[in-house]
Amino acid sequence: MRTQSAMRAAAALTRTVTWTVTVAAGVFGPGHLGELTRIVPFELADAVLAETGVVQRRLRLLPSRAGLYFVLAMCLFPGTSYAGVWRELTAALRGAPCPDGKALRGLRRRLGAAPLRLLFETLAGPVGWPRTPGVCFGRYRTVAFDGCRSVKVPDTPGNRGWLGKLNASLGETGYPAIQLMTLVETGTRALIGAVFGTPADGEITWARKLLDCLDDTMLLLADRGFDAGEFLHEVAATRAQFLVRLTSTRRPPVLKHLPDGSVLSVIGGVKVRIIAAEVTVTCADGTRYGGTYRLATTLLDHRAYPAGALIRLYHERWEHEIAYLALRHTLLHGRVLRSGDPAGVEQEMWALLALYQALRIAITDAVATAPGTDPDRASYQIAVETAATLVTQARNVVAGTADLVGDIGRAVLANLHGPRRPRVYPRRVKSPLSRWAKNTPGRPSKGTQVAKITTAIGTPSQPAVTRRRRSLTTTGDP
Repeated sequence: MRTQSAMRAAAALTRTVTWTVTVAAGVFGPGHLGELTRIVPFELADAVLAETGVVQRRLRLLPSRAGLYFVLAMCLFPGTSYAGVWRELTAALRGAPCPDGKALRGLRRRLGAAPLRLLFETLAGPVGWPRTPGVCFGRYRTVAFDGCRSVKVPDTPGNRGWLGKLNASLGETGYPAIQLMTLVETGTRALIGAVFGTPADGEITWARKLLDCLDDTMLLLADRGFDAGEFLHEVAATRAQFLVRLTSTRRPPVLKHLPDGSVLSVIGGVKVRIIAAEVTVTCADGTRYGGTYRLATTLLDHRAYPAGALIRLYHERWEHEIAYLALRHTLLHGRVLRSGDPAGVEQEMWALLALYQALRIAITDAVATAPGTDPDRASYQIAVETAATLVTQARNVVAGTADLVGDIGRAVLANLHGPRRPRVYPRRVKSPLSRWAKNTPGRPSKGTQVAKITTAIGTPSQPAVTRRRRSLTTTGDP
């Protein structure tokens, strides 16, 4: 009697949950990306495959469309084997083929890099509405250039021959690294354009390849590595505005002093306004540090674009670093890429960039349904985890109704970060080969709340500012 009562009680506490899985028919079934398939739909996948000429000539158990989604899923599950990634795609499907690793490698080779590159270029671009908080400064959409050399690839002869190895203070780095250069929309951290290749060519060489992505609606933010006169002339030729930090050694001529302390000058044949400022950060523990900033901008009207507002705006370029953090660590988990040859690395990189952008689109679409919400508060980690779960369950592959938010968006909106707090962290990484392995002198050794930030606007010709600048050139950005 007790056993029967226990069984009835257990039955009363259980329930059965079922859902309908809707995917493509037949051998095309494994070709999906969960809810992200709405952003990379079957029609788009077929179009990029047809455009690049890699559609299968005969119907196989592993058609090209399934291969495209498989390569994208490899980047969503970076620590999983080929067979394991395929199991994630087919976990909720019945009767799906079970290819071995050799067949999946052959599928990757048949595809090549071209369709993944075209897919990224189709998805790339600004995704934030002008009214979205943080997207625009005045009438200009803020964007930023920056490079990244921390995506590592396997140390094989082919990869070394293409990329070489980076030099470090104690020798060479362990793995070859890719030079990635992207143009990012700072308000949403979405990618507007991307190129990559050997680090030997330098950041400006790669940035020049992205100048076609700029237009007259954009305000470019960039650090001291992009202040070359010839490069700024090329940026101005795109009709985009720019706000760029100058190196301490640059001495442009002073043409006119403006009432707000800035001056008019010329760099690379482009008329600019130069703003010099001393920025001092006071932490809650009493620590004080700072640095001198000199910014050159094509926004010449000091009334419409006050110097103080531009000094504060410049720090939005650090949103680019958060974009790379999401790409390298949240999505890639800090892992070395899989591919042992340049062709495979190129394919994998375009897939990684396309997947990153698809997730940014999903996040921004969700945030847009909550007016007044800053995209900074959206968790990329939550989006990645939810997207991976929906891939395994093959859920929401095909939208039954007009649902712009989706399960990814609902998870993001339910777990928004709080408003950003003023705080500072030491700029330091764990790698002993990095120049940031040690904390910058004068800065807090751990995360500390900021009590006050003061900005003193001056002119580049002031002797006191010049002397102070020379003493702080090694401290980096506050």
